[in-house]
Amino acid sequence: MFVSQVDVVGCCHVTIEETSEHDIFEEDAKAAPLSLEDGGQSTIDELKEVNLGTKEEPRPTFISTQLSDNDENEYVNLLKAYKDVFAWSYKEMPGLDPKVVVHRLAIKPEHWPVKQAQRRFRLELISQIEEEVNKLIEARFICEVKYPTWIANIVPVRKKNGQLRVCVDFCDLNNACPKDDFPLPIMEITIDATAGHEALSFMDGSSGYNQIRMALDDEEKTAFRTPKGIYCYKVMPFGLKNVGATYQRAMQRIFDDMLYKHIECYVDNLVVKSKKKCDHLKDLKLVLDRLRKYQLRMNPLKCAFGVTSGKFLGFIVRHRGIEVDHSKIDAIQKMPSPTNLHELRRLQGRLAYIRRFISNLAGRCQPFQRLMRKDAVFDWDQSCQNAFDSIKKYLLNPPVLSALAAGKPLILYVVAQETSLGALLAQENDKGKECALYYLSRTLTGAELNYSPIEKMCLALFFAIDKLRHYMQAFTIHLVAKADLVKYILSRPVISGRLAKWAIILQQYDIIYIPQKAMKGQALADFLADHPVPSNWKLCDDLPDEEVLFVESMEPWIMFFDGATRRSGAGVGIVFISPEKHMLPYSFTLGELCSNNVAEYQAFIIDLQMASEFEIKCIEIFGDSKLFINQLSYQYEVKHQDLKPYFSYARRLMDKFDNIILEHIPRSENKKADALANLATALIVSKDIPINISLCQKWIVPSIESQYEEAGVISVYAIDEEDWRQPIIDYLEHGKIPTDPRHRAEIRRRAVRFIYYKDTLYRRSYEGLLLRCLGKEESTKALEEAHSGICGAHQSGLKLQYQLKRMGYYWPTMIHGSMHFAKYCEACQFHANFIHQPPEPLHLTIASWPFEAWGLDLVGPITPKSSAGHSYILAGTDYFSKWAESVPLREAKKENIVNFVQTHIIYRYGIPHRIVTDNGRQFANTLMDKLCEKFNFKQYFMYNAAANGLAKAFNKTLCSLLKKVVSKTKRDWREKIGEALWAYRTTHRTPTGVTPYSLVYGVEAVLPLEK
Repeated sequence: MFVSQVDVVGCCHVTIEETSEHDIFEEDAKAAPLSLEDGGQSTIDELKEVNLGTKEEPRPTFISTQLSDNDENEYVNLLKAYKDVFAWSYKEMPGLDPKVVVHRLAIKPEHWPVKQAQRRFRLELISQIEEEVNKLIEARFICEVKYPTWIANIVPVRKKNGQLRVCVDFCDLNNACPKDDFPLPIMEITIDATAGHEALSFMDGSSGYNQIRMALDDEEKTAFRTPKGIYCYKVMPFGLKNVGATYQRAMQRIFDDMLYKHIECYVDNLVVKSKKKCDHLKDLKLVLDRLRKYQLRMNPLKCAFGVTSGKFLGFIVRHRGIEVDHSKIDAIQKMPSPTNLHELRRLQGRLAYIRRFISNLAGRCQPFQRLMRKDAVFDWDQSCQNAFDSIKKYLLNPPVLSALAAGKPLILYVVAQETSLGALLAQENDKGKECALYYLSRTLTGAELNYSPIEKMCLALFFAIDKLRHYMQAFTIHLVAKADLVKYILSRPVISGRLAKWAIILQQYDIIYIPQKAMKGQALADFLADHPVPSNWKLCDDLPDEEVLFVESMEPWIMFFDGATRRSGAGVGIVFISPEKHMLPYSFTLGELCSNNVAEYQAFIIDLQMASEFEIKCIEIFGDSKLFINQLSYQYEVKHQDLKPYFSYARRLMDKFDNIILEHIPRSENKKADALANLATALIVSKDIPINISLCQKWIVPSIESQYEEAGVISVYAIDEEDWRQPIIDYLEHGKIPTDPRHRAEIRRRAVRFIYYKDTLYRRSYEGLLLRCLGKEESTKALEEAHSGICGAHQSGLKLQYQLKRMGYYWPTMIHGSMHFAKYCEACQFHANFIHQPPEPLHLTIASWPFEAWGLDLVGPITPKSSAGHSYILAGTDYFSKWAESVPLREAKKENIVNFVQTHIIYRYGIPHRIVTDNGRQFANTLMDKLCEKFNFKQYFMYNAAANGLAKAFNKTLCSLLKKVVSKTKRDWREKIGEALWAYRTTHRTPTGVTPYSLVYGVEAVLPLEK
């Protein structure tokens, strides 16, 4: 049996894969993985060996040569005082207390024990293997065992210095054990947390895994065969599954209160860090005290103290940031061009490890994509070679990524191209310059290639959010892109699918859209993603692209423009406002008639030409044409052929400015430019004759207010409360958010449910409908109309809220306001029921379809009579839909009853299956019998009138409604019956859960409040 591959899992987990079956032949020692090599800690600083012992018994370790003499003495004295926390041999490792941690094997019960076949080794290896086994016996790491159920074989590996190291092939035992899901630290977060510190000390656990004991019940399961016999491990060995998780769990318990503050730990790799160099000895002493307390020993030959930089988890960390380990770059630089798919995957794997340092990696690797497809012929052509060479050239001077600074917002640049996405996460340093933190990119696949440009940019944003979640959850994010992506997502009238998913994700993050300070800002961001500035330029910082990303803020000019057309002509109006707040109005007539959209383009082009003549470099432009603004922002496509030449010319003019911002505003905020445009359309002037118009304020008659003041009238001005809608509108339309962090998070969370469309704020209901948002005055009027207006049924608070929501309205205090309004309604106070028993949901009824069964009843005699002499009301109610019909009667005669059933029920809604009445003479008579025989339906009589509950309930509701709507004389109740019926039919009924109108007609009635 031979060893085909050595996998290093975690840190020093050595597992041997077997590729043959049970062949037995002699083996030679393989090369040891790097994790098993001895040697000093790799640092950028030059190290100096110091002796912590005596000349007779030297105890060497390493410190930085950049330390001053005084600092060096302090470090040496501290390390000598704590030399018991280091182990120069196995005998000096007492191991961790089993009460702290032990390693257990949770073998799955369905796996049977495996005894591997014995392997043979060359004779010259056997003596070396026995020597290593003796060392393990002397260190009390292993002990002899008899009759084990599991037996593994040893695998000798040879280090670079020629020394032999004995490992064990635990592949069968590992397969029988489930994975321990204890979380290891996220490498990127750990590396970021280590960078940005002035002083560092790197330490490595001395045979770290061997300092943790095996559980007593599991020791025999680690048995392995040697030339001297069968032995098992008493301590946790290398190569066993889940040992990394067990070691990390121990570190978590030992350094629980120090992690992320004074120390970073990834399995057996420890880094003591200090923001200030003067505090490092104090922080180091705290860590050494903790090591002594738990008897955890470090390997002094792999330690480096008091350095400013070092290799940690494959990267170089230092005070100024994070760099790529040059060994990783050298491995790529020395790679020949791939000749097969396996070599190409190996190249991409190495690039993926350092992907955060490579801008637009997906774009650079685009030529490789066709070779990665299934069943594709591997043809390494010139485009692939050029891409490979460009990557090598880029890695000759890789960027230095800045260390993350707490308390400062992050800047996220996103860009979308036809086949790839890119993002750059940056942050301003103390000098106000932007420094790169993370490069990100990926290719578009499948249906993503068909996305619109704005959707691709949104996809780039959420790709960055997904990959950089651990950064973005703790910081405010300033998003810089060609368009306001947050506004685009939240302003869609109807969202579904991926847009709905994106809208929900946005609630978790504090993202603020920052308009680009210059049109070249995105161009430079694109350039930065594809072509970084060479690092050999003489810049004052380590980031190669710092000058490219540096933005100098300038006070911009402000310009308002508008175009107008009439039959008499077309004109444009322009208003400039200088940084000193001086206003410069201009009005121009256009020589030819044109459409309003062309006039808007003409106004914008004239504005840019004038701004260019004024030598304006930074300008903010506001217009009230949403179509025009979105076309120039690439959110809308220019489809009309007449507009395309104007669009192209306008874009060329925009490229001449350093800083230009386009923003849409309501027409009400663009009054000056609108007035000037209308003035230009009214005045037809020659091209060569300008007209000067003077505007001034002059009062001929004193103002009314001044007269009141002279008369001694005292005026009291009410202070308007802030409209609850305004902060949401400001956020959706202009990206403005409150300064208070709590209010900012609340606005961002709530804004996902709202859209701002045609100058009106809407809220999305859970049914997907858009509810118009009302202010204080509007909501009060809506409550009055819905409760006591034409369609008002004087409902209770909850029904009133449901009615308003069904009409399409919303405000935050809707439920409370509805209950308060209903509670203090004067009519409801006088005429409401004394017994406030809530209604119940619908129980089983005798009707199976609409208008199958009706309940009839008389109300009266009523006092006073109506103005027309009516004393009774005859009402009929459908058992299924709760639809009601009612007519006033002067007398309760049987003829009137028969006429009502025939005219108002049968002729309108069809022949019923049954009619339910009481046994009064008006209902039980020969005329009703003949009507039943003629139309073939049945009449049921209730012995007790109260048994006809549906009819009695409607009568009670009808009388209550009439009492609330009649005048003071109360004689107009006949005219109010129709209004009361309408209110009843369009009101939500608790038994059915809907309105009677919707059950009958399948739609809701259009009410006055909805017009």
